[in-house]
Amino acid sequence: MIAVALLLLVPELRMNTLQVLQSNQQQQQPLSYAKAVSTASPAVVNIYSEEISTRPVYGTKGRRPTNLGSGVIMDASGYILTNFHVVQNADLITVLLQNGQYFPAELIGYDTYTDLAVLKVEAANLPVIPQRANLHSLVGDVVLAIGNPLNLGQTVTQGVISATGRSGLSVIDYLELIQMDAAINDGNSGGALINTNGELVGINSRKFTDKRLNIQGIFFAVPYSLAHKVMRKIITNGRVIRGYLGVSINSFQNTLKGFTISAVEGNSPAFKAGLKPGDIVYKIDDVAINSFTQALDIVAETKPGTTLLFKLIRKKALLEVSVTISEKAKT
Repeated sequence: MIAVALLLLVPELRMNTLQVLQSNQQQQQPLSYAKAVSTASPAVVNIYSEEISTRPVYGTKGRRPTNLGSGVIMDASGYILTNFHVVQNADLITVLLQNGQYFPAELIGYDTYTDLAVLKVEAANLPVIPQRANLHSLVGDVVLAIGNPLNLGQTVTQGVISATGRSGLSVIDYLELIQMDAAINDGNSGGALINTNGELVGINSRKFTDKRLNIQGIFFAVPYSLAHKVMRKIITNGRVIRGYLGVSINSFQNTLKGFTISAVEGNSPAFKAGLKPGDIVYKIDDVAINSFTQALDIVAETKPGTTLLFKLIRKKALLEVSVTISEKAKT
């Protein structure tokens, strides 16, 4: 009551109080992702690739139109991740940094299953995208897609993660990618998907299309953990070597915690080891199976030539079968 009385009796106090309130309102800043973008964007590059035609044009080799895409600098020594379809069949690959520097790039290797490729440029002190090994993205996380759509220059689009993907090396499909609604257009492919801290969440890959439907807001990225795993394997081996078993899986038995084999490919590692349709596999090398995708990843990430012990149930009998994994054929 005393404070109210003072405000009524002393006009100067009313003015000072009003100024303080206005000052506090002015200090409130709008929500912005500028810091995240400024942290990550220098490491997102433009990629231009050309295919030289074998048909001579007026005595010279002709060049096909330049393909456009984006890439992400993953380490300071010059390794860049992008989509394979950005550089597929390219004879000349050029990388443009955001500071205006141009570099010719070498294709180190690629992986058709994840549509990823690794490029290398000879340069020093390159900006590197922030990365966190234990990054775990959740549905609802705000994400920003950075790339060069339609060659308009570096552009940022914003959205949320609609569904999360896996990090295993078994054959990938739409359900195993990160799904988000941050717009991806021609030229965005291979660019960075980051979180609001500027950390790499994934490599922008594709949009969902269906000629029969007008679809909006469904875009995909390869999860960071999978992309990084693929990159390291390509740098080490020039390609991604995946283990191969040779079975089709019918279902996952929740009560028995195992997957049921529906078919066995002829002359496959599974066939040679004696696995049969109807077998329920509940452990691989003493690792309990929680899902069939987990089982596929265990096999895919096993070095060819390695023998794995499969524990299974066949007609109510418990069996152990040793299977020597071979290499999955390239597509």
